[in-house]
Amino acid sequence: MEPRFETNRLTLRLFEPSDALSVQALAGSEDVARTTLSIPHPYPDDAAEAWIERTRNASKNGDIFSFAMVKKEDEMLIGCVSLRVSKSENQAELAYWIGRPFWGQGYATEAAQKMIKFGFEGLGLNHISAAAMTKNPASYKVMQKIGMKLEDKLPKQILKSGIYEDLVHYGMVKSETIND
Repeated sequence: MEPRFETNRLTLRLFEPSDALSVQALAGSEDVARTTLSIPHPYPDDAAEAWIERTRNASKNGDIFSFAMVKKEDEMLIGCVSLRVSKSENQAELAYWIGRPFWGQGYATEAAQKMIKFGFEGLGLNHISAAAMTKNPASYKVMQKIGMKLEDKLPKQILKSGIYEDLVHYGMVKSETIND
């Protein structure tokens, strides 16, 4: 059975091939791609289909769980939340993106809280971390809201669109979790 979660306003489910056009449109937005670590702009044709297939396979292996954020009220795909699991270290990296029309509405926080619970309770992880570019304060504010603490700030850590960007890393251990 595929993992599936409910929050107040969202259904979190594995991506389906039929989601590809929405993924390309939402993730491929320049505003979204500019502030994420690995989403390209422009988003290549057929890349979403390949990404969805890879994430579904990774989920079966328990390596990466990438969930479509779908609004309950109209079943509209609005973003992605994922956990990249390191089984040998008993930890994971939390990541998320939200389509531009849905920014500032609390969806990332809602989904991230559910992923923290899944990671600690469902997967038995000990540590969950997340990273964001310092130019994306909305992303690391989500990390703060779900109880993560600043672990590190790394100057000029990644190369994005020809510019070296500073990163902040947040994290929490199981004993620090908050209730959702």
